[in-house]
Amino acid sequence: MSTKKLNLILSTLLICVLVAGCAKVTPTQAPEPTAVPATAVPAVDQPTVEVKPTDVPLPPAPEAIEIGASIPLTGKYGSLGTQVQAGYKYAVEDINAAGGIFVKEYGVKVPLKLTIYDDESDPTKAVSKLESLYSDQKVVAYLGGAASDMHAATAAIAEKNKVPYLGVAFALWQIHQQGYQYLFSPFVKSPAQGVDVYKFLNEAIPEGQRPLKVAVFQEKTDWGIELGGLWRDNAPQYGYEVVYYAEYAPRTTDYSQLILEAKAAGAETLLTMPGPPDGIAMMKQMKELNWAPKFTMMIRAPEGITWGETFGKDGDYLTIFPSWHHGETYPGVTELNAKHQAEFGRPADLLVGPAYSCVQILAAAIEAAGTLDRDAIRDAMIATNMTTVIGPVTFNPDGTGNVLNPMVQWINGQQELIWPFDMATADFVYPAPPFDER
Repeated sequence: MSTKKLNLILSTLLICVLVAGCAKVTPTQAPEPTAVPATAVPAVDQPTVEVKPTDVPLPPAPEAIEIGASIPLTGKYGSLGTQVQAGYKYAVEDINAAGGIFVKEYGVKVPLKLTIYDDESDPTKAVSKLESLYSDQKVVAYLGGAASDMHAATAAIAEKNKVPYLGVAFALWQIHQQGYQYLFSPFVKSPAQGVDVYKFLNEAIPEGQRPLKVAVFQEKTDWGIELGGLWRDNAPQYGYEVVYYAEYAPRTTDYSQLILEAKAAGAETLLTMPGPPDGIAMMKQMKELNWAPKFTMMIRAPEGITWGETFGKDGDYLTIFPSWHHGETYPGVTELNAKHQAEFGRPADLLVGPAYSCVQILAAAIEAAGTLDRDAIRDAMIATNMTTVIGPVTFNPDGTGNVLNPMVQWINGQQELIWPFDMATADFVYPAPPFDER
């Protein structure tokens, strides 16, 4: 058999075997897939994206914070108003030297700009000046002038315009009982003056030596009626007797009848509140008629340094409730005295400190408010609780201040602090000697 035929037979046999093997294979079901336990997919750290609110630019700050004052720099209250002006001026200078007041609304410090008008001691002109400050300067706050009748007129304008008003050099309490919301005064008021004079006398003078018989010369003004009445009504509870009570009109020139009648009544104490021109006329006639009470309190007239220049030793021994004295030891007083000494050759006058404190309080209120909105500043003022050059200051709901009520006496031609005793710059001189022994 040839090789070719053999290879053909073998190939055929192999094919048959393979076909037979395939026919015997039983197909099997594929196994179920093995379940794989679920596993947590590891977290992938994503970059942290800080979401910030859209930056809103702060509004541009004004060049200055506008404040204004109407002050009697001339006229019958000129000697008081010039002191108030000095206090305002020094405080503004000091605040601006430190960069101004930080106002959160603008994010920067803004300097103060103080506009002052002279109202010539005329309430009608003072009202007009405040209206101009409101309409022209757009002031955020008023600073007051001097004397109760002036403040009585201007405080009403502040209330009408809804502008915060800080004022000193007035003791009239009645203003604060009219429901005003914008009036603030870090200054002693009549209710304190009406009792503190008797408290002082009883504390300073031994029983049996006190000047118990009192004469009251009451000015015919709202403040005169208020304070004179308090002196009269409070006297008995402290052991004093008002033996003479008389009224006089402002700008009276003849006080001889009052003096002679008080002297005849045996008055040992004189309590009165004349403006500077009236007080000068009254004192000259007291000397002419040789009536020197053992104790005299004369508020307002002797508060200016010109009193000592006018009377010399004859003007000594009078006492005053001016609400401040340069001998007090509160922070900032030393620096304030140095400024005044450099300009005027003497420590700060009596009304300089209270005026300075007004600006301190206003600056603190603006910073606390964080805005120049007048109502917000007013609200911050209500919450005042700070120490100024006149000491600690808070306000009552009626806008009156809780402040120290120091007593000052003219001694050897100088205004000396005699009460409270722990800050006194001189001892109280009592009794006042007759004029011919001075």
